[in-house]
Amino acid sequence: MRTLIEKATILTMDNGGRLYLDGHVLFDENGILAVGSGACSQDADIRVDGRQGILMPGMINVHSHIPMIPFRSMGDDCPDRLRRFLFPLELEAMTPDLVYAAARYAACELLLSGVTSILDMYYFEDQVARACEETGIRAWVGETVIGQETCDSKTPYGGLPLCEELIRKWQGHKRIHPLVAPHATNTSSPQMLKAAYDLSVKYQVPYTLHVSEMDYEMSYFKEQYGKTPIAFLHDLGVLGERTIAVHCIHATGPDIRLLADTGTKVAHCIGANTKAGKGICPALDMRKAGVGIGIGSDGPSSGNTMDLFTQFKMIASFQKTKYRDRSAFPAREIVELGTMGGARVLGAEDEIGSIEIGKQADLVLLETKSVNMFPLYNPYSAIVYSANASNVDSVWVQGRQLVRGGRLMEMDLQTERDRLWAEMKEFRNCADKYQDML
Repeated sequence: MRTLIEKATILTMDNGGRLYLDGHVLFDENGILAVGSGACSQDADIRVDGRQGILMPGMINVHSHIPMIPFRSMGDDCPDRLRRFLFPLELEAMTPDLVYAAARYAACELLLSGVTSILDMYYFEDQVARACEETGIRAWVGETVIGQETCDSKTPYGGLPLCEELIRKWQGHKRIHPLVAPHATNTSSPQMLKAAYDLSVKYQVPYTLHVSEMDYEMSYFKEQYGKTPIAFLHDLGVLGERTIAVHCIHATGPDIRLLADTGTKVAHCIGANTKAGKGICPALDMRKAGVGIGIGSDGPSSGNTMDLFTQFKMIASFQKTKYRDRSAFPAREIVELGTMGGARVLGAEDEIGSIEIGKQADLVLLETKSVNMFPLYNPYSAIVYSANASNVDSVWVQGRQLVRGGRLMEMDLQTERDRLWAEMKEFRNCADKYQDML
């Protein structure tokens, strides 16, 4: 089925920065067939009137923990909640069925906000892959490898063999891409961090972990090794083009040079980082040094929302404030981080991230009739500073329309919410003991 979207402002996000004010895009399930201005002369089975909206590439969220929907709004102002109740409650209450139901619900939220690709790391990750496959979203999925008992492994580092099983099962899928995901520099031993990296090399998949995020992490590496976590990872031999370092809040100048020299990518999670009072990643310095950067929301417990519009605004505000420069990170660059930037982080820039002939038809149509979108002089500024998830009208992934008129086409949101709430019964019972922190 060939679909033609016409009468829209097309933000291609290609290397030439092409923009078509009255443009069209023709595509099918195999990819984009035509992009240009004015009317399209080719035939189409389905014609979509863009109504002077903005058509952009599907947004790419390069770091999250989507099954953590049940934790959303829990202990948002509680210090050190990761160790005080998140880890314990996960161990007690997370099950394969709960992960599956939460991942399906999260996919609804992502799609409704224009996110067409997600990188997820969590437990029971095969259930996340299953949920993403069923709901139609594009996903990179990694089983968490950590040096403690978890909800899906009684044995520390049991996530490593589970990760290999995940890779063997899903590698080669058109939309679901497995990866290796050790939890963090300070929650896995050097030997296991290297073993996880070697697994990623064996199967030629990405490798991602939390890096330079915590104050106590920084102190530990300084006292134990006399170096930063990033320098430690470099000396361990696990930085490189397949590595996605998440957060990097406390990256130093020498750290940034190491990231750039090795081709290591960074997932910038401004919402979760600032909500926790952890600091602001020096993303502008990284960008100037040539480090590849994408945008992550972190999990729905850490950042509460998984849309990228929220992150766009926060990146602009916090980076400009950090560098005391209103011109820092102009809107077009921020939209690029959420599209082509994310694609490069995932190593998928030949497949997604821009609207170009031959690439996959992962597309988002934003309506511009709502009160917050008028007047519209600069579409990039409108996306970063004015738009929100409610402006998402239509979404396609791999040429398949999953959202139309702001509503899911193949799922019912209330049904998914009811399914998740029912599955959360034991989780809610277990959470009662932590009420003094919540």
